[in-house]
Amino acid sequence: EVQLVESGGGLVQAGGSLRLSCAASGFTFRNACMRWARQAPGKGLEWVSTSSTGGDITSYADSVKGRFTISRDNANNTVYLQMNSLKPEDTAVCYCATGEIECIGYWGQGTQVTVSS
Repeated sequence: EVQLVESGGGLVQAGGSLRLSCAASGFTFRNACMRWARQAPGKGLEWVSTSSTGGDITSYADSVKGRFTISRDNANNTVYLQMNSLKPEDTAVCYCATGEIECIGYWGQGTQVTVSS
């Protein structure tokens, strides 16, 4: 059974940093692409960042490029999202996801990120 468990969210002031973690199990992590997405209050889902199979290629939404960094520890089946220079508009529930088609299909429960001004 695929399981994704996010952690690391919280309340931070604008300009601060948080590191999200997503612990994965139930599949061969090193062979899987991993994604981070978020949903702000009253808005739709936004893809934030993707790590390709094995982690060689990463991509970011324009809204977070230069501030967020995705990384993965294939030995410990964990993907991270380092978020720096946080802005109030980064307030959202953040999810990690994986799957064989378009890197989606399985989702974690989400972790709340709140950035105060």
